[in-house]
Amino acid sequence: MASTFAFIGSYANANEPGIYACAYDTQTGDLTLIGQADGLQNPTFLVPNGTNRTLYTIMEGKNAEGGKCGAAAAYRFDPANGSLNRLNEVVTLPATTCHITTDAEYRIAMTASYHGGMISLSPILEDGSIGETADIKRHEGSSVHPAQTQARAHSVIVDNAGRYVVVSDLGMDTLFVYELDITNQRFVLHNKTAITPGSGPRHFVFHPELPYGYGINELNSTITVYAYDGKAGQLTVVQTISTLPESFDGENGTADIHLSSDGKFLYGSNRGHDSIAVYSVDPSDGHIEPIEYVPTLGGHPRNFGLSPDGRFVLVANRDGNNIVTFSRDAETGKLQPTGSELHVSKPVCIRFADIT
Repeated sequence: MASTFAFIGSYANANEPGIYACAYDTQTGDLTLIGQADGLQNPTFLVPNGTNRTLYTIMEGKNAEGGKCGAAAAYRFDPANGSLNRLNEVVTLPATTCHITTDAEYRIAMTASYHGGMISLSPILEDGSIGETADIKRHEGSSVHPAQTQARAHSVIVDNAGRYVVVSDLGMDTLFVYELDITNQRFVLHNKTAITPGSGPRHFVFHPELPYGYGINELNSTITVYAYDGKAGQLTVVQTISTLPESFDGENGTADIHLSSDGKFLYGSNRGHDSIAVYSVDPSDGHIEPIEYVPTLGGHPRNFGLSPDGRFVLVANRDGNNIVTFSRDAETGKLQPTGSELHVSKPVCIRFADIT
C-alpha cells in the first residue's frame, strides 16, 4: 500500500539541514520527521516524484567565477528509513532561482529566476538525475512598483493538458504563455497577458476541471481570475479581488495559491497579515468570493499544501520556524488548527507524495 510523505524545503546554509522528509499521518495531519539532507545552499522550492521515489529541488549554485547562480539537485528517497541520497546537481540558470516544477510525467524540470527574469528547461534522465539545461528564456521589461525595475520570473506552471506553461513575471505585471515542446526540449513563446500595473503576479494554479486559472499577486495583495482557452493557450482577465479583509491596514505581500481537488475552494497566503485567505469558487463563471481569513499561527507564511485527500492544509511559516496543520471542512472550505506543529528552521515549501 502507498504511504503519504511530506517534503519540506527551507532557507539554509550548506552546512546545515535544508531538506526534510516527513511521514504524514492521514488521520490526524501530523508530521513526523524521518530524514533530512544538508550540503545545499537555500534548497527552498522542491518537487517530489512518488512513483520513482525521487525529489527535485532548486538551490543556490556557484558559477566559474565563484558568483551566485541557479542550480538544481536530484535525490533518491528511501521510505524505509527516510534517507535522501543525492543523485546529482546541475547549474540551471546564470541567476539564482525561486521555483521549480516538472511536467506530469517527470520528463523535464523547469526553474524560474526572480533575480534574473529567466526560466530554464532541463531533461530528467532515465536514472532520475537532472540533465544539462536545454533551453533558457529571458524576459525584458519593468513596471511601476520599486520592486519592478526589471523582469522577475517567479513561477512556471504547466496546464492540465501539458501543452502550455504559464510564467508569472512579477517585474513586468505580465503572464507569459509558452508552448511546451518536450520533444525538442524547448519553450516556444505563445502569447502574453498584461494585468494591472503594480500587481506583481507570483504564483498560478489551473482549475482541475473548469476553463479557469487563478494567479496571486504579491505586490498589491490580490488574486486575479482568468478564463483559460486551453486550445488557443489564451488567458483573459475576468475578476480581481483582494486577499485581505477590509479592516487590515498594514504591510502585506502574498505568496502561494492552491485549489481544492474538487475545485470548489481557493486558498491564498498573506505575509504581513499572516493568514490564509479562503474563497468559494463559482462553477458558472469561475469568480471567487471570500469566506474567511485564517491566522497561520506563525510569521511569513510562504508555501502551503493541501494534503492529497484534501482533509488538511499544512502551512510553512518561515519566520515562525514551523509547519502548522489545519483541518479542512470539505463542505464549507473552512480551516481549523488541529494543534499539530512541526518545528524546523525557516521552512518555505511543503509538498506531498504518495510512495509505495
